[in-house]
Amino acid sequence: MGRWALDVAFVWRAVLTLGLVLLYYCFSIGITFYNKWLTKSFHFPLFMTMLHLAVIFLFSALSRALVQCSSHRARVVLSWTDYLRRVAPTALATALDVGLSNWSFLYITVSLYTMTKSSAVLFILIFSLIFKLEELRAALVLVVLLIAGGLFMFTYKSTQFNMEGFALVLGASFIGGIRWTLTQILLQKADLGLQNPIDTMFHLQPLMFLGLFPLFAVFEGLHLSTSEKIFRFQDTGLLLRVLGSLFLGGILAFGLGFSEFLLVSRTSSLTLSIAGIFKEVCTLLLAGHLLGDQISLLNWLGFALCLSGISLHVALKAMHSRGDGDPKPSKGLGSNPDLELLLRSSQPEEGENEAAEEEELVAQG
Repeated sequence: MGRWALDVAFVWRAVLTLGLVLLYYCFSIGITFYNKWLTKSFHFPLFMTMLHLAVIFLFSALSRALVQCSSHRARVVLSWTDYLRRVAPTALATALDVGLSNWSFLYITVSLYTMTKSSAVLFILIFSLIFKLEELRAALVLVVLLIAGGLFMFTYKSTQFNMEGFALVLGASFIGGIRWTLTQILLQKADLGLQNPIDTMFHLQPLMFLGLFPLFAVFEGLHLSTSEKIFRFQDTGLLLRVLGSLFLGGILAFGLGFSEFLLVSRTSSLTLSIAGIFKEVCTLLLAGHLLGDQISLLNWLGFALCLSGISLHVALKAMHSRGDGDPKPSKGLGSNPDLELLLRSSQPEEGENEAAEEEELVAQG
């Protein structure tokens, strides 16, 4: 009976992880194609990103209020010292990553964007070596060479290559390596109380908005103020359609941020990395089928080479964690009742309540 209960528990966790991965896929792939579609007619990606940040903050604040009313528990509010010193670096890196990524859609295809963004693993490794978080090993050098070589092959003689867009998304990948390193550190700081993704997004958005505003003011402020689509509109229907499209993107961005933070904190960053590998393949296939992106055989070989490097990196991390004997568990959301209210589902307890979980699963069986 005990062995059967363990099997059921394993299946339950596998189904839960698969559900979180699929949720992440829907929002991540969806917002990628949405951004490309919108920037074809609305050439203000930084303004679009800032409006998305405002929508995310609104939904986060509303979610926090609903949870607080339902649970009668006060939500975490950081002091200004902790907010500016410990949250600001993550917020600034995230703002630049998202802003530059959306900006690149003005110039490049979805396939080139997807391939270049996947090189974020390369920069994560470089930062890990610089800050001595990783030891220099032959396997890590091989990972770097595979990803860099794959990126070169994918962009070599590409008929739809654009240098300006490539530089923007490559810069976003560079900053993305910093972003996700800081994000995981932020989620694992138990004293901050930001393990809940809603609380994390609520605290990040204002600083992200402020961090992106100078770029917007310099590159888009004047053009947007004279645009007939927003401030000098003459057709109210056109204005409402534009605002509606931007608001839809904000909803997708909120869903993406929630699913990313939930997947990392509920499972691990390793799970997100593995899921990201297959997501890139799905995105490229959809880009070729829906948007007609031209991908040559050499480009596909470069993509496969890059994915092999990422897969090797993921495998090395998994082996390293297993070889530690008793690796430090990731600080997830545990049995947070607020998250249960948001998801409308019951999540199993971990650690000391594992036996109670098995008895409950047996009873349900």
